[in-house]
Amino acid sequence: MIELDDIDRRIVATLQAEGRLPNVDLADRVGLSPTPCQRRVKRLEEEGVIARYAALVSPQAMGLGLQALVHVTLDDHSEKTVEAFEAAIRARPEVVACYAVTGDMDFQLHVFAPDLASFSEFAMKALLRMPGVKGTRSSFIMQAVKSDLAWAPQTPGTPHPSASVRK
Repeated sequence: MIELDDIDRRIVATLQAEGRLPNVDLADRVGLSPTPCQRRVKRLEEEGVIARYAALVSPQAMGLGLQALVHVTLDDHSEKTVEAFEAAIRARPEVVACYAVTGDMDFQLHVFAPDLASFSEFAMKALLRMPGVKGTRSSFIMQAVKSDLAWAPQTPGTPHPSASVRK
């Protein structure tokens, strides 16, 4: 695992808050000159600390007004069943996240759909027919109290970078 110093952490936190920030501005924010800053960013990318760059898109703006958290329980936990289920989940665009979890369920899904009818069709005609699915339990997201997908590793006592983002 790569060791991150304070400057590396500031670079990561700043890029998570503003992924399109030009290198010159990033360097200024983290207290480096542009060339060393760019070298650090390149190293963070090569080491897998920065996995990729993406835009955070409003689901509502894309016509996806319904979000659900779906608990899935499998019939069995054989390698064949789990692999088949995971492959089926990866093929479904409605599922934006799938986690293998502990507890009284096997997987937790985050599902986006345009509306309840679309979600129902996905659940009844796709999810419940996937390999190994024994049962599901769905909870619909009524309001996102916090949805900070652009999180960053924080050093205790360090303010979150969004607190100092210049507009």
